[in-house]
Amino acid sequence: MSRTSGRGAGRVAHRLGLAFGLLTVLIALCGASTLIGALALESQRDRIIDHVLPAQEDNVRLLNAGVSAQRSMRGYLVTGDRSELADFRAARESIASISDDVRAHQVLDEDDLTAQQRQIEAYLRVADDQAKSTPGSARAVTLTREASRRFNAFEATNARLDDQMSEEEQRLEDRADTAIRVGIAGFGTALVAALALAVYTAVHTTRALTGPLRRTERTLGRLTAGDHAARAEVTGPEEIRAVARSVNLLADQKDRLRAVEQERQRLSTAAKETGIRIRDRLDVGYVLDEACNGIGEVLAADYVFILLAEDGGSGFPLARVWSAERGLLSDDERRGIPTLPADVVRDHYRRATPWLVTDLSPYVSDTRPIPGAPGSFGKTGMPAENRAAAAALGLVSAVIVPIGVGEEPIGAVCVARTSADRPWRPVDVEFAESMAGGIGRALHTALLYEKESGLVDKLRALDKAKSDFLSTVSHELRTPLTSIVGYIELLKDEDGDPLSPSQLRMLDVVDRNANRLRALIEDLLTLSRIESGAFTSRKAPIDLRQLVVSATDAIKPAAEAASVILETRCPEQPLVLEADGEQLDRVLMNLLSNAVKFTQGGGTVSVRADAQDGEAVLSVSDTGIGIPAAEQEKLFKRFFRASNATEQAIPGTGLGLTIVHTIVANHGGRTQVRSEEGRGTTITTWLPLTGTNGAAGSA
Repeated sequence: MSRTSGRGAGRVAHRLGLAFGLLTVLIALCGASTLIGALALESQRDRIIDHVLPAQEDNVRLLNAGVSAQRSMRGYLVTGDRSELADFRAARESIASISDDVRAHQVLDEDDLTAQQRQIEAYLRVADDQAKSTPGSARAVTLTREASRRFNAFEATNARLDDQMSEEEQRLEDRADTAIRVGIAGFGTALVAALALAVYTAVHTTRALTGPLRRTERTLGRLTAGDHAARAEVTGPEEIRAVARSVNLLADQKDRLRAVEQERQRLSTAAKETGIRIRDRLDVGYVLDEACNGIGEVLAADYVFILLAEDGGSGFPLARVWSAERGLLSDDERRGIPTLPADVVRDHYRRATPWLVTDLSPYVSDTRPIPGAPGSFGKTGMPAENRAAAAALGLVSAVIVPIGVGEEPIGAVCVARTSADRPWRPVDVEFAESMAGGIGRALHTALLYEKESGLVDKLRALDKAKSDFLSTVSHELRTPLTSIVGYIELLKDEDGDPLSPSQLRMLDVVDRNANRLRALIEDLLTLSRIESGAFTSRKAPIDLRQLVVSATDAIKPAAEAASVILETRCPEQPLVLEADGEQLDRVLMNLLSNAVKFTQGGGTVSVRADAQDGEAVLSVSDTGIGIPAAEQEKLFKRFFRASNATEQAIPGTGLGLTIVHTIVANHGGRTQVRSEEGRGTTITTWLPLTGTNGAAGSA
């Protein structure tokens, strides 16, 4: 049966080859006939255009030149006008060149052209004699008759030559028409033959192919519908048999791929679960334990080794060893297993590919180099301690994947098997690389977290030491400063010895700077309490209007000294707050001192207090230097100072607004800054009123 099918296949193939060969020949003949006809037609057309038509035109020009010469000569003989002789000579000179043009086209017989040339030249000789004779003389009459006779002979020859050229043109056109008809007939014949052959081939080939193809198509439909056991029947021509065999091979390959995909899905699910577990906690030991258990179980390994770089990065000791029989080995057992040399890990990491060793036994028995191995393993082989450990554990094959982030490795993951009957499949190597990458990222994150946790602890200790230092220094500075201020007051007391005006001015300077220093110390103490969490408020009912009046009275001398106008606007009804009076006074003094300090002479500082929607609204406005828009979001950060204040060397510590913001927030309020550079600043705070005042304010 197979031999019969093979012969049928040969006949179909031969028939197809022969049919398509003949079809190709017929198509070539069609093209050749068309090309030949086109070339013939082109040749005749070129002959007519390039030779016949120009020759006709030149022959007519020659006749016209002769007629012009004859007319000019007759005009001279009749009128005696010698200008006619000039026209004659011009026509005579053109006749020679026109005769050469007629001869150059090579359309007419040379003898005919020569005869025409002699006739025109004979006429011109007689005409030359006419030009020498006297118009109206007997000689002129005789020469005129002779010239007419000779010119008539030339005209007759010229007309005959023109007829010959017309006949040549017609002959060439007839030949072109013949070429077109022959080409069309040949092309049509070849086309009909090609179509007939194509129909014949199509019918017979369809009959030979459709049956087996339909059966193969039905098999493909069953496979597509999910019938994985369907296979095509290998019958029919050899070509169809090859297709059927290919379909069956594809079905078998699909079965194998389905099995691989199912295994891949299993590995993917298990690897995902392992990845979730190792990312559950940012603890290096936990990540190592879960990684060993997870990768060993997922890849059915007998051993898992994880190497982790030391702090200095000089070596890669074994961090964990896992055994399928005993689980995680103890630290003593792990220390007894030698690690990979550092150069092997680094070289392997630079290659950025997993390293598969399918048979370790030849390289365990002696020190031969391992082909393709990284570092010294590929040059001098495994060291004696590594070979001894591999032999003791019975390792047969292994997959090693380096792990790291950036240019330096942080370690490596090695999964090994002790049986040659279970070789590593490509899917195993793929998931070993994928899971090792996840382990590397998890370890990197856990290591960073450990370092960051240590750094945070150090920073917290440093911050506490700084806060303690600020608190201690501030307290130590406040005691002598109190004595300084007290003695200044004693010196100013009128009960003492009288002081000169210059001494009083000096005491005023000392007093102002002592007060500035005291305010700075108070700011530092407040900041220290804020940062240590010891900042609290002793709240009691207090009228905000009284605080505003007290603060403006206190700041008035500084405003007058700076030539700054101080304005105050408060409502008639009380603005009672449940607040710490000293702290709110601190808020007002900080806002007012800043406003006066940053306002130039002649400017205005306005303080406004009011009630709105159950809140006390306190705003301090100035017409000073303002704050750049890009810097306003940093105003409440400690030690921040605006760039324009720094450029103008205006003194300050950058703590005032930080303290204001903290005190207001500690009282359940909020703070807002509106400023425009060069046009002033307005700082507004909202503080909750007591119930009665809130209702009244809202009304």
